[in-house]
Amino acid sequence: MKYYKKVLKNGLRIITVPMKDNPTVTVLVMVEAGSKYEAKAQAGISHFLEHMCFKGTEKRPLAIKISEELDSIGAQHNAFTGQEYTGYYAKSHPKHLDTILDVVSDIYLNPILDPLEIKKEKGVIIEEINMYLDMPQQHVHDLMMELLYGDQPAGRGIAGTKETVSATTREYFIKYRTEHYVSEATTVIVSGNIDSKKTIKAIEKAFKDIPTSKKSGKEKIVEKQTTPQIKVFHKKGEQTHLVLACRGYDAYDKRLPAVKLLRTILGGGMSSRLFHKLRNEMGVCYYVSAHHTSFTDHGFFDISIGVDNARVHEVIKVVIEECKKMTQTLVDKTELKKVKEYLAGGLYLGLESSDSLAEYYGFQEIMHKDLKKPDQVLAGIKKVTAKDVQNVAKDIFQSKNLNLAIIGDFQTSEQFTEVLKF
Repeated sequence: MKYYKKVLKNGLRIITVPMKDNPTVTVLVMVEAGSKYEAKAQAGISHFLEHMCFKGTEKRPLAIKISEELDSIGAQHNAFTGQEYTGYYAKSHPKHLDTILDVVSDIYLNPILDPLEIKKEKGVIIEEINMYLDMPQQHVHDLMMELLYGDQPAGRGIAGTKETVSATTREYFIKYRTEHYVSEATTVIVSGNIDSKKTIKAIEKAFKDIPTSKKSGKEKIVEKQTTPQIKVFHKKGEQTHLVLACRGYDAYDKRLPAVKLLRTILGGGMSSRLFHKLRNEMGVCYYVSAHHTSFTDHGFFDISIGVDNARVHEVIKVVIEECKKMTQTLVDKTELKKVKEYLAGGLYLGLESSDSLAEYYGFQEIMHKDLKKPDQVLAGIKKVTAKDVQNVAKDIFQSKNLNLAIIGDFQTSEQFTEVLKF
């Protein structure tokens, strides 16, 4: 799977990924601008700006003009905001590459930021915040970020708060774009049925006027924890949603392949240990999964579960016991092989489409990682031994690193203190 990368004199990074005979093409623009780059009083501005870029440009002054143009060629388009990046993309038949490149570059470079549209969009985003608050399966992850990182950018919600969203002005957007939407912080990825040489020339032309000022940085995350931490959000319902998390590794740590195996053994797929134990044997949950999330300067390992209200304490004990087993007993050869094959299959299945492949290379580049082809990623996974998995388990699964966030019919955190330890 070939890719081509070019860095222009102004710092703009271009990646093309030709996919012969693929029926689609995707244009993705990613920028190093997310919630970790925000001042507290302007929390949510990265996400708000993402919305505003679709509300009109100098060339396409109305939001309906943008959507009509893309709809008329059968294209899909959207955007996303994270803690360390924002992305804008469109996907279409290859014959419409010029059109979607023109639209995506236009919304990225030339948003009008009409004050009237800003005012209207405030209501939209506030309702989006309300929606997430009514989704405990998602909201519990926001509580975990607050628990892990407190009053730091990483501990704040990506959408911001109703207060910060309401206070946002056009001047805030202009200042933020000036500080972050610049050439050295931008990567353009095009994947699919393309000619790389022609596509790179087209990208250079489309982005010839991108600002070249110096990029503003972000606050470094400080991690301080010596004892287990608990955060409870009282909400009556039929189910309790909880996340158990331990501090982990940043995006550049050499132990990440071993962590991928660890989280897959515990909570990756329907044959994983936690899925089998909690759902098949105990019948206490519908969903359970394990993840390791890595950022540029921190990371964490988490296990999320939706569980029967009456059996929360029992489930926490079982999960901690399963994690503890990973520190005590080596994974046998059969299970290790199965998990490696599971990861290999999942990686390739997840890269069948042009948009997934664009994101695959875009995320690596925007995080300033070495671009690795799928085969190179799998080579690293194949090298992991059972001892490597045990070592990262011992490092991660310690009581002093343990955190619990819960949304359910509970009033205080004290009742979980005794069960929250390895």
